[in-house]
Amino acid sequence: MSAATTGRQCWLDLRQAGPWRRAVSEEAVHLRFDALVADDPADLADLPPTVTRVLSVAGDTLPDDLSGADLVLVDPRRHGDPAALAGSRPGVRFGSRVDVTDAESLELACERVRRDDYTVIRFHDPTHIPLEIVLAAADGAPGRVVTEVDGVQEASVHVSVLERGPDGVLLRPGGPGDATKLTEVLRRHSPDLSLVTLTVTGVRHVGSGERACVDTCSHLGPDEGILVGSRSRGLMLCVSETHPLPYMPMRPFRVNAGAIMSYTLGSAERTRYLCELKAGSTVLAVRADGRTRPVTVGRVKIETRPLLAVDAVAPSGEELNLILQDDWHVRVLGPGGVVLNSTELKPGDEVLGYLPGRERHVGYPIDELCHEL
Repeated sequence: MSAATTGRQCWLDLRQAGPWRRAVSEEAVHLRFDALVADDPADLADLPPTVTRVLSVAGDTLPDDLSGADLVLVDPRRHGDPAALAGSRPGVRFGSRVDVTDAESLELACERVRRDDYTVIRFHDPTHIPLEIVLAAADGAPGRVVTEVDGVQEASVHVSVLERGPDGVLLRPGGPGDATKLTEVLRRHSPDLSLVTLTVTGVRHVGSGERACVDTCSHLGPDEGILVGSRSRGLMLCVSETHPLPYMPMRPFRVNAGAIMSYTLGSAERTRYLCELKAGSTVLAVRADGRTRPVTVGRVKIETRPLLAVDAVAPSGEELNLILQDDWHVRVLGPGGVVLNSTELKPGDEVLGYLPGRERHVGYPIDELCHEL
């Protein structure tokens, strides 16, 4: 796949939509799906020009009239090479459709993704190795790879294979609503956050309590961590354990985050308490420049430790607080990604933070009176 090929496409399969074909078609058009696929030209006739009308040839021969389709998918073994067909049918775009069931069909799929503008592939076995092989074969090729799936859960797996997935997903919907769910998976974007520079106003020992180490399923960067705070309106950036420690090995998947009642971001829109996180949860990893990505939590370690309270103020005057383990190796990030040992912080030091700007109720932003002291 070419680096110039950007944006993952949403396709909807109408071939087995049955009695709710019209409903799912209208839903997909409303959501601005990239393409709708049918095996009957009549099912494409009423679609607006905002969507690509794709005809998947079902029989052994091509229909005489292909004028109602913007793209025609053929089986190269039965119908011939798409490039040759395009030469004999001026004005018609052709692509390949391949069912991968064995080594021979896998080799065919690898051949087609290197040659055709579009290759739509269905994988029949419950392993993702064939998809990995196809994506590797398509690397650097100018065409697009679209994979067929039977559900949104399968689509969410496909898009993460080899960290990038296919260029598009063709969903066979189980009913109305599935198209909406697909867009939530394929068009999900983790936005950059506008971090602010906070000024430390005080550091104090506050006795002992339970703190949480958040162990993720990802290798975190040296300027990456999670945002944590005692108040939902202001969070500080706690860094990952990717920096050398004198008495123990590094844990590049971990953030020693803070007291269990602290807030963190489960996504750019929703906060979570640290004590709510568990294996399989999602937490937002944040870099010093504000870039974010969702990462999966592998476990949360809650243990009793001495605690340290760090008070800070934002340029806006917003007062923030973070309670974290009272130990030198627990660190936060400063401007430019500077790593700061928490026990060495003093008034006047600068740390990075984020101001969500609204109160929270069960993690969701809400406009209501709420004082957090």
